[in-house]
Amino acid sequence: MKKNLRFILVAVCVVALSGCALPRGAAVQSEVLKEQKSENPSFQLVEVTRELTPLLAKWPQSGTHGHYHWFGADHGPDSSTIQTGDTVNIVVWDSEENSLLTGPDGTAAEIPPQTVSATGRVFLPYVGEVSVRGLTPSSARVRLQSQFEQIQPSAQVQLSVVPGRNNSVDMVGGVGAPGRLPLESRNTRLLSVIAQAGGVNSSLRNPLVRLQRGGRTYETRVSSVLENANRNIRVVGGDQIVVVEDERSFTSLGATGSQKIIYFEKERMTVMEALSSTSGLNAGTANPKGVLILRDYQPRDLKPGLAGPNKQQVVFSFDLTSADGLFAARQFYMQPDDTLYATESPINSARTIIGLFGTIIGVTGSVNNVTN
Repeated sequence: MKKNLRFILVAVCVVALSGCALPRGAAVQSEVLKEQKSENPSFQLVEVTRELTPLLAKWPQSGTHGHYHWFGADHGPDSSTIQTGDTVNIVVWDSEENSLLTGPDGTAAEIPPQTVSATGRVFLPYVGEVSVRGLTPSSARVRLQSQFEQIQPSAQVQLSVVPGRNNSVDMVGGVGAPGRLPLESRNTRLLSVIAQAGGVNSSLRNPLVRLQRGGRTYETRVSSVLENANRNIRVVGGDQIVVVEDERSFTSLGATGSQKIIYFEKERMTVMEALSSTSGLNAGTANPKGVLILRDYQPRDLKPGLAGPNKQQVVFSFDLTSADGLFAARQFYMQPDDTLYATESPINSARTIIGLFGTIIGVTGSVNNVTN
């Protein structure tokens, strides 16, 4: 009778377990990817390896800001360049007697200050209009002298430039003192302008500098400008600059150390760095063979083969139990709005069942004691 009662209780519990879902913190990999075995899955599965990462790096960028756009190495002239609104002061020297330029009583002729026109030109007597915009003062001097030499071969030109008052930039926000700032010279650099405006607001998380010029928007992290001299570019009149928080983020879910929205800590983050920012995988539940990155692409991004995604929704899978998978995770970059999902190990379900059976056996033992 006692044995029959124990058997009945165990059988009832087994049936109950088979009809109920076990409590878990995340799905196992086979559950997430089971649709991939269907005839027409709605997503593409890519198992990422070291061999594939260079090819995947060429796929279209995704998210609100797939990547930053910034200027290349700043190889402009060290001296200032002449722009519209600048004032050019010109003195012509000539030692010849009865010179057409200096007259019989002098060796130098000072030409009235010339303002560079909207077309980038200045007017010279006996020569006409000469284009000087975009030239350095030394280059402009050579050009003007070559023009004067056509009428007076012995002429020599002395030239100086006073920057125009309208040569300024706008610091829109994200600094201590936003406003319009005049440029003291053509060599004024970005960090100098930010410092002049009171520096970056200390309350901004992961500050990003955004610059509009010529109808285009450029952006980079403030930290990268501080670390790399090539990114501390020269500003030009008309630039509009704002410092904002870097809003790029990805979502961490499943058997990770934390489930939350995580903002990019640097300009580019690999999967390995993303895992570190979540405090890593949950040592007790995570499946290191089933780390997934879920990403959405636009219809225009679709390409046949591995030249691009085949479907708008792509799942990138990483096996972190092998050296190949670990290196691949160090080479594959996260994109804004990605979802980092760590699946749960199927062993945990087995452990849960075993633990429940142990509880059942303990309960049946207690029942037997009571019946005794």
